Amino acid sequence: MTIEEAQQTVDNWIKTTGIRYFNELTNTAILMEEVGEVARIMSRQYGEQSFKKSDKEVNLADEMADVLFVLICLANQTGIDLNEALLKNLEKKTIRDADRHQNNDKLKHK
Repeated sequence: MTIEEAQQTVDNWIKTTGIRYFNELTNTAILMEEVGEVARIMSRQYGEQSFKKSDKEVNLADEMADVLFVLICLANQTGIDLNEALLKNLEKKTIRDADRHQNNDKLKHK
């Protein structure tokens, strides 16, 4: 699925199954909540925190998909073409970081 197709698919789902979009502020709060869930899982799965018994059935992929879904909702609501935005952002990073990372001793392979 392309980014454009993902944006259209989410829009179609919202209009048929979801009935309507939540407003932008509500979706922003939901996005923050979903990012928090990803952070919670990451800190336990890859960091030093341990899982609680209630966390044994966590699904990182599903939580990341929730983040992406809400982000796409917000992009659709605010008229942002995520494909175009990502391409422009990568171009900006490429220009800005052309030499920066190569010259960072902390990033060099040992």
